[in-house]
Amino acid sequence: MIHKIEKIWFRYKGSLRPTISALLYCQLAYFGGAMLILSLNPAFMIIGTLAMAHGMVIAAYMIHDCGHNTLFKSPHHNAMLGKALNWLTGGCYGTYEDLRANHMQHHVNNADITTFDYRGYLARHPVQCKMVQALEWLYVPAVEFLMHGALMLAPFLFKDKKDQRLRVTMIIVVRFSLLLVVFFYSPAAYLCYLFAYTIFLMVLRFMDALQHNYGLMLAADHHADLMKRRGDRDYEESHTFSNLISVNYPWLNLLTLNFGYHNAHHTKPTVPWYDLPKLHQARYGDQAGCVIPFGKQLSSFHKGRVARVFGDESETEGSRFAQRLQNGSAVGANGVSFLTPL
Repeated sequence: MIHKIEKIWFRYKGSLRPTISALLYCQLAYFGGAMLILSLNPAFMIIGTLAMAHGMVIAAYMIHDCGHNTLFKSPHHNAMLGKALNWLTGGCYGTYEDLRANHMQHHVNNADITTFDYRGYLARHPVQCKMVQALEWLYVPAVEFLMHGALMLAPFLFKDKKDQRLRVTMIIVVRFSLLLVVFFYSPAAYLCYLFAYTIFLMVLRFMDALQHNYGLMLAADHHADLMKRRGDRDYEESHTFSNLISVNYPWLNLLTLNFGYHNAHHTKPTVPWYDLPKLHQARYGDQAGCVIPFGKQLSSFHKGRVARVFGDESETEGSRFAQRLQNGSAVGANGVSFLTPL
């Protein structure tokens, strides 16, 4: 029966069990966590907050696999699942189609291209800039909240998205109504949800910050060098890094659904999450120079948390970024999440 279902619906043989397991886990963690929070038992609320946050993390990386059409044979079925899971992550204000197109551009052009110039916005608004930098110093992912806020307002800010205004308005009404119900039920439960969402954004931002040194580029600008980079595997490989949680205990990387095997992912983007460790081992072995030691990741994330608001353009050239990664002083990037296709 399992083999028959896989043959009909799933893209790869042996994918049913890991796919269903990950989906069941993220649903159980998210909705089970919500029930624990709503119990108003302090101990259960703490457990529920952490569970809900991790449920959103797994949902986000399942969306990433859907975007690459690695789960099901039909792109339509991948899109259906991706759209449904995006309601859990809060990325549903943007369309799944935009999310996928933006992420494919990241792979094809070997660049992080954005329409919303958050750096320019902060440079023009010094008070907001100081607030964001202060929050980032406190480890609050203020830039990510800013990007998600911009995603909500995008149909009202950008002409090419104005046809999404009704859709976004309806989503805002539904989601904020639910949040209002939770707040009236218990302000403490509401705060737990906000804290869970903050943890979720922190995890995604931690994983995104050091995986590339492509540099952030504005879609409105014309970058002739992008055409030179298109399809250049050497450029892609030298500007991509794998931020594993653990080399010695690979099962720990399941906490982020193996997203840390980023060089392997860029080598073969259609390989599903559960096969990335095998691909990484086959291609890079145990002594991969592209792997950032976890301690150095933490050091870079800590030291560069304020500087990362504006980034360091010098890291896009030569081997400076790679050298900083190895000594734990890299700055990296903010605002490049695939959940905010701006």
